[in-house]
Amino acid sequence: MNPIILLGGGALILLLLIVGVIVSITSERSLVEERLGRFLEDEKREPDAETGGSLVTEWLNRRVAKSSLGDRVARELARADLKFKVAEYFALIFIATVIVGFAAWMLQPNVVSAAIGAAIGFFLPRLYVKRQQAVRLQKFGDQLGDMLNLMVNGLRAGYSTMQAMEAVSKELPSPICDEFHRVVQEMQIGISMEGALENLLRRIPSEDLDFVITAINVQREVGGNLSEILDTISFTIRERVRIKGEIRVMTANVRTSATVLSMIPLFLTIALWFVSPEYIGSFFDNGPFCGWLAVGTVVIMIVSGYLVMMKIADIEV
Repeated sequence: MNPIILLGGGALILLLLIVGVIVSITSERSLVEERLGRFLEDEKREPDAETGGSLVTEWLNRRVAKSSLGDRVARELARADLKFKVAEYFALIFIATVIVGFAAWMLQPNVVSAAIGAAIGFFLPRLYVKRQQAVRLQKFGDQLGDMLNLMVNGLRAGYSTMQAMEAVSKELPSPICDEFHRVVQEMQIGISMEGALENLLRRIPSEDLDFVITAINVQREVGGNLSEILDTISFTIRERVRIKGEIRVMTANVRTSATVLSMIPLFLTIALWFVSPEYIGSFFDNGPFCGWLAVGTVVIMIVSGYLVMMKIADIEV
């Protein structure tokens, strides 16, 4: 292989490694502190002796965060509880796209292989974020019944609503303690309880949590015994969580089969392309129209089968 290509590839990998190290170093500040810092307008932080890479990421983060895309990405990262700024997340996508694309090109040096690798690298961070969101949301839902019991006991012992939430933030495990710690911190710096709970619901899009927050807000408006209301809701949510768990176990086989059966043709096609691109190219021997028609038909059938199987496993509670 041309030594210039090897030298250029090594230099690119080294550059991307340095950028990755800089991004990881600048990610130490937690997302909680970043979000709370937006409300502390009276505090003027002195500029720290940061590296040039950190200054660049700060500048990019300020520019990107102002856009609607940046706001949406920040919300997605908050839901996954990932300590990334928006610009750092975009930098991670770029690095993954370049590295995987370059690795694919090294395996099979042509444009199609590089494009396949770049597409895989582009979607990998997004898939990871979605996976973290799903896991965290499920854990939060499983802990919601215990949170309500703790709040009910605190309210009956004479705690205020804020003190009961503070007890939740100290006594229960993550992730529910982390989220209520944020709620308490936001209220301590002057945000109303309605606003803090709305921020919580934006980070944790749960129907059960929406039910709880609505009950708290209504009780604050019209009055009533909040402990009795939450006690009733706690029983309802515990039953919903139990039934959802049973349904999740019974439908796990269907969901796993749908995912595996849908991914096998894709992975097999990619593997065959890198092993023998001529074999895959024979798809188009009778003309590009016939080849792409066959590919489109296969994709439609795979997607339709996946959606049908997931719909069967999607049981409303």
